[in-house]
Amino acid sequence: MKKVLSFVADLFDEKELFYPAIRLKEEGYEVEFAGPEAVEYSGKSGLKQKADLSFESIKVEDYEGLLIPGGYAPDKMRVHEAALEAVRQFQSAGKPIAMICHAGWVGASAGIVKGRRLTSTITIKDDLENAGATWVDEAPVVDENLVTGRNPGDLHSYTKAFIDLLAK
Repeated sequence: MKKVLSFVADLFDEKELFYPAIRLKEEGYEVEFAGPEAVEYSGKSGLKQKADLSFESIKVEDYEGLLIPGGYAPDKMRVHEAALEAVRQFQSAGKPIAMICHAGWVGASAGIVKGRRLTSTITIKDDLENAGATWVDEAPVVDENLVTGRNPGDLHSYTKAFIDLLAK
C-alpha cells in the first residue's frame, strides 16, 4: 500500500491535519503520523491524534510524501533535529512535501525553502522571506515537489495539488 507521513505535535490545526489525511485515505493512501514521541497529541480545539512513531524512527524510503499541518505545532516540530533531517531527506529524494499555514516554519528550519516560491499564513511571511523564499499570496503554490497553502480556506486546492503530485 502507498503511504504518506504526516507530522503531528501539540496545538496542531485539526482541519489542516485531518482533512488531507481523510482525502489521502479516500485516494488509497495509508497515512501514518510522526511526532516528537509516539504518544497522543492535542490539537488547538482539543481533538487528539496519536503519533504512530517518533521523529527518530522515520524511514523516508517507506513513504511517498510528507504532510506538515499548521497551527502552532510547527513551532514545536522545528526544534527536533530528527524532524528537520527527515524533511531534508524527503527534499533530497524529490518526494512531495505539503506545508500549510505555519508549517513553513519547519521547511525554513530544515533549510529547504531558499530559492523556492511558496505561500503560508501572512504571519510567517517575513520568516520565509528571511529564509530565502519568494512568498506569494495565492494557493495552492506548487514549486517542483513543494505544495503550500495559506490557511484552512485553501485545503481543497492544496490537498488536491498534493494528491496530484503524489500521482506523478
